[in-house]
Amino acid sequence: MRKWWIVILIFAAIGALAAWWLWNARRDHRYDSVILAAARKYQVDPALVKAVVWRESRFRPDARGKAGEIGLMQILAPAASEWAKAEHKFFFTHEELFDPEENALAGAWYLRKLSQRYRHTDNPIPYALADYNAGRNNVLKWNRGIAATNSSAFVQNITFPSTKRYVRAVMRRYEYYHSRADPGR
Repeated sequence: MRKWWIVILIFAAIGALAAWWLWNARRDHRYDSVILAAARKYQVDPALVKAVVWRESRFRPDARGKAGEIGLMQILAPAASEWAKAEHKFFFTHEELFDPEENALAGAWYLRKLSQRYRHTDNPIPYALADYNAGRNNVLKWNRGIAATNSSAFVQNITFPSTKRYVRAVMRRYEYYHSRADPGR
């Protein structure tokens, strides 16, 4: 009789694991069309936008950060206002970024803006991600000497452990999505 309980528990665990895996896979693709549209509009790699969404909110459009960030890409009010002004969106409110489409557009626009700041480097993405996470003033502290153009040296110079982990995590996820041609390329 005891053996049957063990077998039942094993099958229940396998079933729960399969359900979790399917739910997680569905969640990862829920906003692919929104991400792809925003990335195309602002000419940003959709895999990068998706990697930022993954790290910032785990695909939760209702996510709120401690510093006032909201939505899929955890956009702060100043960045949202810059985007709205650039897009001539009058009467824009930060709360509108709970809409996944608006949030992805604002986030992709901001990623493009940050990436263009560092186009003189061997790989602007780590610089843009550090800027996205810790701000321009901190990036200016970390990109001294060879780190001004060498992204590997730059990542080594990041003095905030949380930002260094952030950049590395997003880069790994970006490579993962990029290698899978995900989403919808």
